[in-house]
Amino acid sequence: MEKKIKKRYRSVQIGVLVIILAAIRLFEDMLFYDPLILFFRSSYLTGELPEMNMGLLLINLVMRFLLNTGISLLIILLAFRDIQILKFAAILYGILFLAGIPSFIFLLSNYEHEHYLALFYVRRFLIHPIFIIILLPAFYYYKLRSYE
Repeated sequence: MEKKIKKRYRSVQIGVLVIILAAIRLFEDMLFYDPLILFFRSSYLTGELPEMNMGLLLINLVMRFLLNTGISLLIILLAFRDIQILKFAAILYGILFLAGIPSFIFLLSNYEHEHYLALFYVRRFLIHPIFIIILLPAFYYYKLRSYE
């Protein structure tokens, strides 16, 4: 009986964290400086990049990445209660950050209209918690395999 209560409590905690991730996405316009949001919603096919403060954009991008990463790592910790999985996930997020930020800066600095999708997807991977959608099933499968 007590295990079921603890499991339910962890499920509720994970649910709250998922709602927080959704709220970050819902209120992104108010929370973060990102002129590319409007650009990719409307004029990316015909327009040029909007004027932007590159330093402020990068600071907000990093803050958003770190916020989403922290919440995602909490979800992984609650879901699996395994420090080794948490460490591995943190390393993977670090690799994503170290590969993604320079790629984003390069694509933004050398923007060509024909390559807008590369900029769009690198930015999306950095600002949205897409990586958790990949990691949760992978770690679940790993846990299932380790019990065999």
